Amino acid sequence: MDAINDFVIQKVKEFRNERNFSQATLATKLGVSNAFLGQIEDPTHRAKYNLTHINKLAVIFECSPKAFLPEKPIL
Repeated sequence: MDAINDFVIQKVKEFRNERNFSQATLATKLGVSNAFLGQIEDPTHRAKYNLTHINKLAVIFECSPKAFLPEKPIL
């Protein structure tokens, strides 16, 4: 996986863990399958969040979509 996708995935995991959401709970709130969310968090799979997911995550976690992105570009 590339650095930007890794960053987004780690930020989502941080938000999920801070709120004690299981993968299944977040998957339900996000409208995706538990298996898909598991694939996103598993570095051996190619599944990734897209912009629609990031927007829905911002609604779920009551924050800006920018909360899931780095402050500066990742080189």
